Amino acid sequence: MTQPANQPDCGGQTENSSTTENALRAENTALKELITGMQARIAELERQLGLNSSNSGKPPSSDGLKKPMRTRSLREPSGKKRGGQKGHPGETLRQVKTPDVVVDHYPEICAGCGAALTAAMATSHAARQVFDLPEPRPPMVTEHRAHVCSCAQCGTPSSAAFPEGVAAPVQYGPRIGAMVVYLLHGHFLPEDRLAEVMRDLFGVSLVPATIARMSRCCAERLQSFIDAVRVEVCRAKVKHLDETGFRLGGKTQWLHIASTALLTFYRVCAKRGSILAGVVGIAVHDHWKPYYTMGGVLHALCNAHHLRELKALIEIDQEDWARKMQILLRRACHATNLAREKSRPLKPRLVVRIERRYDAIVAEGLAFHLALPPLRRAQRRGWKPQRVGHNLLGRLEQRKGDVLRFLHDPNVPFTNNQAEGDARMMKLRQKISGGFRAQASADDFTVIRSVLSTARKQGWDILTTLMQEPQKLLLSLRTV
Repeated sequence: MTQPANQPDCGGQTENSSTTENALRAENTALKELITGMQARIAELERQLGLNSSNSGKPPSSDGLKKPMRTRSLREPSGKKRGGQKGHPGETLRQVKTPDVVVDHYPEICAGCGAALTAAMATSHAARQVFDLPEPRPPMVTEHRAHVCSCAQCGTPSSAAFPEGVAAPVQYGPRIGAMVVYLLHGHFLPEDRLAEVMRDLFGVSLVPATIARMSRCCAERLQSFIDAVRVEVCRAKVKHLDETGFRLGGKTQWLHIASTALLTFYRVCAKRGSILAGVVGIAVHDHWKPYYTMGGVLHALCNAHHLRELKALIEIDQEDWARKMQILLRRACHATNLAREKSRPLKPRLVVRIERRYDAIVAEGLAFHLALPPLRRAQRRGWKPQRVGHNLLGRLEQRKGDVLRFLHDPNVPFTNNQAEGDARMMKLRQKISGGFRAQASADDFTVIRSVLSTARKQGWDILTTLMQEPQKLLLSLRTV
Protein backbone atom coordinates (compact mmCIF):
# COMPACT_ATOMS: atom_id res chain seq x y z
CA MET A 1 0.00 0.00 0.00
CA THR A 2 1.46 3.39 -1.03
CA GLN A 3 1.92 6.08 1.64
CA PRO A 4 0.14 9.40 0.87
CA ALA A 5 2.37 12.25 -0.30
CA ASN A 6 1.37 14.52 2.59
CA GLN A 7 2.08 11.89 5.28
CA PRO A 8 5.39 12.57 7.25
CA ASP A 9 8.21 10.00 7.23
CA CYS A 10 8.41 8.84 10.86
CA GLY A 11 11.62 6.92 10.36
CA GLY A 12 13.46 9.89 8.88
CA GLN A 13 12.17 12.19 11.61
CA THR A 14 13.40 9.81 14.29
CA GLU A 15 16.81 9.59 12.65
CA ASN A 16 17.16 13.38 12.39
CA SER A 17 16.04 13.79 16.00
CA SER A 18 18.63 11.26 17.15
CA THR A 19 21.38 13.01 15.18
CA THR A 20 20.43 16.39 16.65
CA GLU A 21 20.37 14.94 20.17
CA ASN A 22 23.83 13.42 19.73
CA ALA A 23 25.17 16.70 18.41
CA LEU A 24 23.71 18.56 21.38
CA ARG A 25 25.20 16.04 23.79
CA ALA A 26 28.62 16.37 22.15
CA GLU A 27 28.36 20.13 22.28
CA ASN A 28 27.25 19.98 25.91
CA THR A 29 30.22 17.76 26.76
CA ALA A 30 32.60 20.13 24.99
CA LEU A 31 31.11 23.11 26.81
CA LYS A 32 31.44 21.34 30.16
CA GLU A 33 35.11 20.62 29.43
CA LEU A 34 35.62 24.21 28.39
CA ILE A 35 33.94 25.51 31.55
CA THR A 36 36.00 23.12 33.71
CA GLY A 37 39.18 24.34 32.07
CA MET A 38 38.16 27.98 32.46
CA GLN A 39 37.29 27.43 36.13
CA ALA A 40 40.69 25.86 36.73
CA ARG A 41 42.35 28.75 34.90
CA ILE A 42 40.38 31.34 36.89
CA ALA A 43 41.27 29.58 40.15
CA GLU A 44 44.95 29.62 39.17
CA LEU A 45 44.84 33.32 38.26
CA GLU A 46 43.05 34.16 41.52
CA ARG A 47 45.72 32.21 43.38
CA GLN A 48 48.46 34.17 41.64
CA LEU A 49 46.74 37.43 42.58
CA GLY A 50 46.69 36.32 46.22
CA LEU A 51 50.44 35.67 46.32
CA ASN A 52 52.77 38.28 47.78
CA SER A 53 56.14 38.45 49.50
CA SER A 54 54.72 37.10 52.77
CA ASN A 55 53.24 33.86 51.40
CA SER A 56 55.52 33.06 48.45
CA GLY A 57 59.02 33.56 47.11
CA LYS A 58 58.10 36.85 45.43
CA PRO A 59 60.33 39.80 46.39
CA PRO A 60 58.86 42.61 48.52
CA SER A 61 59.31 45.02 45.60
CA SER A 62 56.65 43.10 43.67
CA ASP A 63 54.00 43.99 46.27
CA GLY A 64 53.78 47.51 44.88
CA LEU A 65 52.09 50.30 46.80
CA LYS A 66 49.30 48.03 48.03
CA LYS A 67 50.95 46.65 51.13
CA PRO A 68 49.13 44.26 53.47
CA MET A 69 47.41 46.05 56.34
CA ARG A 70 48.92 43.76 58.94
CA THR A 71 51.92 41.50 58.56
CA ARG A 72 52.85 38.70 60.88
CA SER A 73 56.30 37.33 61.40
CA LEU A 74 56.93 33.70 60.55
CA ARG A 75 58.68 33.30 63.92
CA GLU A 76 57.00 31.85 66.97
CA PRO A 77 56.51 34.49 69.73
CA SER A 78 59.30 34.27 72.30
CA GLY A 79 57.37 35.86 75.16
CA LYS A 80 60.06 38.52 75.64
CA LYS A 81 59.37 42.25 75.76
CA ARG A 82 59.98 44.37 72.69
CA GLY A 83 63.20 46.30 72.25
CA GLY A 84 66.71 45.58 73.47
CA GLN A 85 67.03 42.67 75.85
CA LYS A 86 68.86 42.65 79.18
CA GLY A 87 72.60 42.47 78.66
CA HIS A 88 72.39 43.81 75.10
CA PRO A 89 75.29 46.26 74.49
CA GLY A 90 73.90 49.70 73.69
CA GLU A 91 75.14 52.20 71.13
CA THR A 92 74.47 55.33 73.17
CA LEU A 93 76.74 58.31 72.49
CA ARG A 94 79.06 58.71 75.48
CA GLN A 95 81.64 61.29 76.46
CA VAL A 96 85.30 60.58 75.81
CA LYS A 97 88.09 61.14 78.31
CA THR A 98 90.40 63.05 75.96
CA PRO A 99 88.51 65.39 73.60
CA ASP A 100 90.33 66.81 70.59
CA VAL A 101 89.35 70.41 71.28
CA VAL A 102 88.43 72.06 74.59
CA VAL A 103 86.61 75.39 74.62
CA ASP A 104 86.32 77.06 78.05
CA HIS A 105 83.40 79.33 78.89
CA TYR A 106 83.51 81.62 81.97
CA PRO A 107 80.81 83.82 83.44
CA GLU A 108 81.55 87.53 83.04
CA ILE A 109 79.68 88.90 86.07
CA CYS A 110 78.55 87.56 89.44
CA ALA A 111 74.96 86.35 89.48
CA GLY A 112 74.60 87.70 93.04
CA CYS A 113 76.18 91.16 93.21
CA GLY A 114 77.14 91.83 89.60
CA ALA A 115 80.89 92.04 90.23
CA ALA A 116 83.32 91.17 87.41
CA LEU A 117 84.63 87.59 87.28
CA THR A 118 87.87 86.15 85.78
CA ALA A 119 89.07 82.69 84.74
CA ALA A 120 91.29 82.51 87.84
CA MET A 121 88.18 82.48 90.02
CA ALA A 122 86.85 79.20 88.52
CA THR A 123 86.22 76.48 91.11
CA SER A 124 84.50 73.75 89.04
CA HIS A 125 82.97 73.15 85.65
CA ALA A 126 80.35 71.10 83.81
CA ALA A 127 81.28 69.51 80.48
CA ARG A 128 79.23 68.85 77.38
CA GLN A 129 80.77 67.27 74.28
CA VAL A 130 79.77 67.76 70.65
CA PHE A 131 80.74 65.08 68.13
CA ASP A 132 81.18 66.43 64.60
CA LEU A 133 83.17 65.88 61.43
CA PRO A 134 86.27 67.97 60.68
CA GLU A 135 86.16 70.59 57.97
CA PRO A 136 86.70 69.06 54.48
CA ARG A 137 90.18 69.86 53.23
CA PRO A 138 92.35 68.84 50.26
CA PRO A 139 94.12 65.49 50.58
CA MET A 140 97.45 65.36 52.34
CA VAL A 141 100.31 65.22 49.81
CA THR A 142 103.41 63.23 50.73
CA GLU A 143 106.48 63.75 48.54
CA HIS A 144 109.00 60.92 48.42
CA ARG A 145 112.52 62.01 47.48
CA ALA A 146 114.98 59.35 46.41
CA HIS A 147 118.37 61.00 46.89
CA VAL A 148 121.58 60.17 45.07
CA CYS A 149 124.74 59.99 47.16
CA SER A 150 128.31 59.88 45.87
CA CYS A 151 130.80 57.66 47.64
CA ALA A 152 133.60 59.59 49.36
CA GLN A 153 136.13 56.88 48.53
CA CYS A 154 135.40 55.87 44.93
CA GLY A 155 132.99 58.57 43.81
CA THR A 156 130.32 56.11 42.60
CA PRO A 157 126.80 57.58 42.80
CA SER A 158 124.14 55.46 44.56
CA SER A 159 120.37 56.09 44.32
CA ALA A 160 117.85 55.34 47.06
CA ALA A 161 114.84 53.16 46.20
CA PHE A 162 111.28 54.45 46.39
CA PRO A 163 108.94 52.65 48.79
CA GLU A 164 106.90 49.77 47.42
CA GLY A 165 103.78 51.02 45.69
CA VAL A 166 105.20 54.45 44.87
CA ALA A 167 105.65 53.91 41.14
CA ALA A 168 104.62 57.15 39.40
CA PRO A 169 105.51 60.84 39.63
CA VAL A 170 101.93 61.55 40.81
CA GLN A 171 99.45 59.00 42.14
CA TYR A 172 96.65 58.47 44.67
CA GLY A 173 97.43 56.82 47.99
CA PRO A 174 95.97 53.56 49.35
CA ARG A 175 93.44 55.26 51.64
CA ILE A 176 91.82 57.15 48.77
CA GLY A 177 91.72 53.92 46.78
CA ALA A 178 90.14 52.06 49.69
CA MET A 179 87.50 54.79 50.13
CA VAL A 180 86.64 54.70 46.42
CA VAL A 181 86.34 50.90 46.37
CA TYR A 182 84.23 50.92 49.53
CA LEU A 183 81.75 53.46 48.18
CA LEU A 184 81.66 51.77 44.77
CA HIS A 185 81.09 48.19 45.91
CA GLY A 186 79.96 48.68 49.49
CA HIS A 187 77.28 51.30 48.84
CA PHE A 188 76.85 50.80 45.07
CA LEU A 189 77.40 54.41 44.07
CA PRO A 190 77.57 54.81 40.28
CA GLU A 191 80.94 56.03 39.07
CA ASP A 192 79.73 59.54 38.14
CA ARG A 193 78.04 60.07 41.51
CA LEU A 194 81.06 58.60 43.29
CA ALA A 195 83.29 61.16 41.55
CA GLU A 196 80.98 63.92 42.82
CA VAL A 197 81.11 62.60 46.39
CA MET A 198 84.90 62.43 46.40
CA ARG A 199 85.15 65.94 44.98
CA ASP A 200 82.60 67.47 47.37
CA LEU A 201 83.78 65.77 50.56
CA PHE A 202 87.52 65.36 50.05
CA GLY A 203 88.48 67.66 47.18
CA VAL A 204 89.68 64.70 45.10
CA SER A 205 88.94 64.91 41.36
CA LEU A 206 88.44 61.47 39.76
CA VAL A 207 87.27 60.22 36.38
CA PRO A 208 85.41 56.91 35.81
CA ALA A 209 88.48 55.31 34.25
CA THR A 210 90.51 55.98 37.40
CA ILE A 211 87.73 54.55 39.58
CA ALA A 212 87.57 51.40 37.46
CA ARG A 213 91.36 51.02 37.65
CA MET A 214 91.29 51.30 41.46
CA SER A 215 88.62 48.60 41.60
CA ARG A 216 90.62 46.33 39.29
CA CYS A 217 93.86 46.72 41.26
CA CYS A 218 92.12 46.07 44.59
CA ALA A 219 90.41 42.93 43.26
CA GLU A 220 93.65 41.55 41.81
CA ARG A 221 95.50 42.14 45.09
CA LEU A 222 92.82 40.44 47.23
CA GLN A 223 92.10 37.53 44.86
CA SER A 224 94.34 35.12 46.79
CA PHE A 225 92.51 35.94 50.02
CA ILE A 226 89.14 35.12 48.44
CA ASP A 227 90.53 31.88 47.04
CA ALA A 228 91.36 30.89 50.62
CA VAL A 229 87.89 31.96 51.78
CA ARG A 230 86.36 29.72 49.11
CA VAL A 231 88.28 26.71 50.42
CA GLU A 232 87.23 27.43 54.01
CA VAL A 233 83.55 27.79 53.06
CA CYS A 234 83.58 24.51 51.11
CA ARG A 235 84.97 22.53 54.02
CA ALA A 236 82.92 24.22 56.73
CA LYS A 237 80.61 21.89 58.64
CA VAL A 238 77.50 23.89 57.69
CA LYS A 239 77.31 26.26 54.75
CA HIS A 240 74.46 28.15 53.10
CA LEU A 241 73.92 28.13 49.32
CA ASP A 242 71.77 30.37 47.15
CA GLU A 243 71.75 32.03 43.73
CA THR A 244 70.22 35.10 42.13
CA GLY A 245 70.11 36.49 38.62
CA PHE A 246 71.55 39.75 37.30
CA ARG A 247 72.30 41.37 33.94
CA LEU A 248 75.74 41.26 32.35
CA GLY A 249 76.22 42.73 28.91
CA GLY A 250 72.48 42.61 28.30
CA LYS A 251 72.26 38.89 29.15
CA THR A 252 71.13 37.08 32.28
CA GLN A 253 73.95 35.76 34.46
CA TRP A 254 73.89 34.19 37.91
CA LEU A 255 75.52 35.20 41.15
CA HIS A 256 76.10 32.13 43.33
CA ILE A 257 76.49 32.55 47.07
CA ALA A 258 78.22 30.19 49.49
CA SER A 259 78.51 31.53 53.01
CA THR A 260 78.73 30.86 56.72
CA ALA A 261 78.25 33.08 59.74
CA LEU A 262 81.88 34.26 59.38
CA LEU A 263 82.68 33.88 55.66
CA THR A 264 81.14 34.90 52.34
CA PHE A 265 82.11 33.75 48.85
CA TYR A 266 80.50 35.07 45.66
CA ARG A 267 81.05 33.87 42.10
CA VAL A 268 79.61 34.70 38.68
CA CYS A 269 78.37 31.93 36.39
CA ALA A 270 76.68 31.93 32.99
CA LYS A 271 74.46 29.00 34.05
CA ARG A 272 72.29 28.76 37.10
CA GLY A 273 73.07 25.05 37.44
CA SER A 274 76.82 25.58 37.90
CA ILE A 275 77.37 24.00 41.31
CA LEU A 276 80.34 24.88 43.52
CA ALA A 277 82.87 22.04 43.54
CA GLY A 278 84.52 20.57 46.61
CA VAL A 279 81.62 21.12 49.01
CA VAL A 280 81.46 18.78 52.02
CA GLY A 281 79.46 18.69 55.23
CA ILE A 282 75.90 20.04 55.38
CA ALA A 283 74.48 22.35 52.70
CA VAL A 284 71.48 24.51 53.62
CA HIS A 285 69.44 25.58 50.59
CA ASP A 286 65.92 26.13 49.27
CA HIS A 287 65.34 22.73 47.58
CA TRP A 288 66.68 23.76 44.19
CA LYS A 289 67.13 20.33 42.59
CA PRO A 290 70.67 20.78 41.14
CA TYR A 291 71.97 21.05 44.71
CA TYR A 292 71.03 17.41 45.16
CA THR A 293 73.57 16.42 42.49
CA MET A 294 76.41 17.19 44.92
CA GLY A 295 77.98 13.99 46.17
CA GLY A 296 78.91 13.30 49.77
CA VAL A 297 76.84 16.19 51.13
CA LEU A 298 74.00 16.21 53.62
CA HIS A 299 71.17 18.62 52.89
CA ALA A 300 69.03 20.88 55.08
CA LEU A 301 66.04 22.68 53.58
CA CYS A 302 65.01 26.25 54.33
CA ASN A 303 61.85 26.13 56.41
CA ALA A 304 61.15 29.83 55.89
CA HIS A 305 60.22 28.85 52.33
CA HIS A 306 57.95 26.12 53.69
CA LEU A 307 56.21 28.51 56.07
CA ARG A 308 55.52 30.97 53.25
CA GLU A 309 54.12 28.23 51.04
CA LEU A 310 51.98 26.94 53.89
CA LYS A 311 50.69 30.45 54.53
CA ALA A 312 49.47 30.68 50.92
CA LEU A 313 47.74 27.31 51.22
CA ILE A 314 45.99 28.51 54.39
CA GLU A 315 44.94 31.94 53.13
CA ILE A 316 44.12 31.13 49.50
CA ASP A 317 43.34 27.40 49.29
CA GLN A 318 41.93 26.93 52.82
CA GLU A 319 43.76 23.62 53.36
CA ASP A 320 43.54 22.71 57.04
CA TRP A 321 46.54 20.37 57.04
CA ALA A 322 48.74 23.34 56.08
CA ARG A 323 47.65 25.24 59.19
CA LYS A 324 48.60 22.27 61.37
CA MET A 325 51.99 21.89 59.69
CA GLN A 326 52.66 25.60 60.05
CA ILE A 327 51.96 25.44 63.79
CA LEU A 328 54.17 22.36 64.17
CA LEU A 329 57.16 23.87 62.35
CA ARG A 330 56.90 27.11 64.33
CA ARG A 331 56.79 25.27 67.64
CA ALA A 332 59.69 23.04 66.60
CA CYS A 333 61.73 26.13 65.70
CA HIS A 334 60.86 27.76 69.02
CA ALA A 335 61.88 24.64 70.94
CA THR A 336 65.24 24.41 69.17
CA ASN A 337 65.92 28.11 69.78
CA LEU A 338 65.29 27.68 73.50
CA ALA A 339 67.53 24.61 73.61
CA ARG A 340 70.26 26.44 71.69
CA GLU A 341 70.16 29.35 74.13
CA LYS A 342 70.78 26.87 76.93
CA SER A 343 73.55 25.11 74.92
CA ARG A 344 71.89 21.74 75.00
CA PRO A 345 70.21 19.48 72.42
CA LEU A 346 66.50 18.78 72.23
CA LYS A 347 65.21 15.91 74.33
CA PRO A 348 64.92 12.71 72.25
CA ARG A 349 61.33 12.17 73.34
CA LEU A 350 60.37 15.64 72.09
CA VAL A 351 62.06 14.95 68.73
CA VAL A 352 60.12 11.70 68.37
CA ARG A 353 56.83 13.46 69.17
CA ILE A 354 57.51 16.16 66.58
CA GLU A 355 58.38 13.59 63.91
CA ARG A 356 55.25 11.53 64.62
CA ARG A 357 53.08 14.60 64.42
CA TYR A 358 54.85 15.57 61.20
CA ASP A 359 54.10 12.17 59.62
CA ALA A 360 50.46 12.34 60.70
CA ILE A 361 49.94 15.78 59.15
CA VAL A 362 51.59 14.75 55.88
CA ALA A 363 49.38 11.64 55.72
CA GLU A 364 46.30 13.78 56.37
CA GLY A 365 47.27 16.18 53.62
CA LEU A 366 47.93 13.42 51.09
CA ALA A 367 44.57 11.81 51.86
CA PHE A 368 42.88 15.19 51.37
CA HIS A 369 44.43 15.69 47.93
CA LEU A 370 43.82 12.14 46.77
CA ALA A 371 40.13 12.63 47.48
CA LEU A 372 39.96 15.73 45.25
CA PRO A 373 39.02 15.35 41.55
CA PRO A 374 42.10 15.12 39.34
CA LEU A 375 43.23 18.19 37.41
CA ARG A 376 42.66 18.32 33.67
CA ARG A 377 45.76 17.70 31.58
CA ALA A 378 46.87 20.60 29.45
CA GLN A 379 48.40 18.12 26.98
CA ARG A 380 47.81 14.50 26.22
CA ARG A 381 51.36 13.55 27.14
CA GLY A 382 53.59 14.55 30.04
CA TRP A 383 53.36 14.46 33.80
CA LYS A 384 49.98 14.38 35.42
CA PRO A 385 49.38 17.85 36.88
CA GLN A 386 49.05 18.21 40.65
CA ARG A 387 47.92 21.01 42.89
CA VAL A 388 50.44 23.23 44.66
CA GLY A 389 49.64 21.73 48.04
CA HIS A 390 50.06 18.20 46.69
CA ASN A 391 53.51 19.05 45.34
CA LEU A 392 54.54 20.54 48.69
CA LEU A 393 53.32 17.43 50.50
CA GLY A 394 55.42 15.28 48.20
CA ARG A 395 58.50 17.30 49.09
CA LEU A 396 57.76 17.17 52.82
CA GLU A 397 57.30 13.41 52.62
CA GLN A 398 60.33 12.58 50.48
CA ARG A 399 62.71 15.08 52.13
CA LYS A 400 61.60 14.65 55.72
CA GLY A 401 65.17 14.19 56.97
CA ASP A 402 66.31 17.38 55.26
CA VAL A 403 63.31 19.38 56.49
CA LEU A 404 63.80 18.34 60.13
CA ARG A 405 67.59 18.19 60.22
CA PHE A 406 67.65 21.19 62.57
CA LEU A 407 66.05 18.99 65.25
CA HIS A 408 68.98 16.57 65.33
CA ASP A 409 71.95 18.91 64.77
CA PRO A 410 72.11 22.18 66.77
CA ASN A 411 74.55 23.59 64.19
CA VAL A 412 71.88 23.43 61.46
CA PRO A 413 69.64 26.52 61.37
CA PHE A 414 65.90 26.49 60.77
CA THR A 415 66.18 28.71 57.67
CA ASN A 416 68.57 29.67 54.88
CA ASN A 417 68.37 33.34 55.84
CA GLN A 418 72.17 33.62 55.98
CA ALA A 419 72.59 33.07 52.23
CA GLU A 420 69.45 35.01 51.35
CA GLY A 421 70.71 38.01 53.30
CA ASP A 422 74.08 37.76 51.55
CA ALA A 423 72.28 37.60 48.17
CA ARG A 424 70.06 40.60 48.84
CA MET A 425 72.85 43.10 48.19
CA MET A 426 72.91 42.12 44.46
CA LYS A 427 69.28 43.19 44.09
CA LEU A 428 70.09 46.44 45.85
CA ARG A 429 73.02 46.98 43.51
CA GLN A 430 70.78 46.40 40.49
CA LYS A 431 68.26 48.96 41.70
CA ILE A 432 70.91 51.61 42.31
CA SER A 433 73.49 51.06 39.58
CA GLY A 434 71.94 48.51 37.21
CA GLY A 435 73.84 45.58 35.76
CA PHE A 436 77.38 45.19 34.44
CA ARG A 437 78.73 45.90 30.98
CA ALA A 438 81.84 43.71 31.07
CA GLN A 439 82.79 40.39 32.63
CA ALA A 440 85.84 41.92 34.31
CA SER A 441 83.64 44.41 36.20
CA ALA A 442 81.40 41.61 37.48
CA ASP A 443 84.43 39.57 38.58
CA ASP A 444 85.88 42.56 40.45
CA PHE A 445 82.53 43.09 42.13
CA THR A 446 82.34 39.50 43.41
CA VAL A 447 85.87 39.57 44.80
CA ILE A 448 85.50 42.90 46.61
CA ARG A 449 81.98 42.15 47.87
CA SER A 450 83.28 38.83 49.24
CA VAL A 451 86.00 40.76 51.09
CA LEU A 452 83.58 43.40 52.42
CA SER A 453 81.01 40.86 53.61
CA THR A 454 83.65 38.65 55.23
CA ALA A 455 85.29 41.67 56.92
CA ARG A 456 81.92 42.74 58.31
CA LYS A 457 81.31 39.27 59.74
CA GLN A 458 84.83 39.12 61.17
CA GLY A 459 84.45 42.52 62.85
CA TRP A 460 87.35 44.09 60.91
CA ASP A 461 87.73 47.75 60.02
CA ILE A 462 86.58 48.05 56.40
CA LEU A 463 89.11 50.58 55.08
CA THR A 464 92.00 48.86 56.84
CA THR A 465 90.92 45.55 55.33
CA LEU A 466 90.86 46.97 51.79
CA MET A 467 94.40 48.32 52.27
CA GLN A 468 95.75 45.20 53.98
CA GLU A 469 97.85 42.53 52.29
CA PRO A 470 96.13 39.12 51.81
CA GLN A 471 98.68 37.24 53.93
CA LYS A 472 97.98 39.41 56.98
CA LEU A 473 94.23 39.01 56.52
CA LEU A 474 94.56 35.23 56.42
CA LEU A 475 96.47 35.22 59.70
CA SER A 476 93.55 36.86 61.53
CA LEU A 477 90.76 34.98 59.69
CA ARG A 478 88.33 33.12 61.98
CA THR A 479 86.47 30.16 60.43
CA VAL A 480 84.59 28.76 63.45
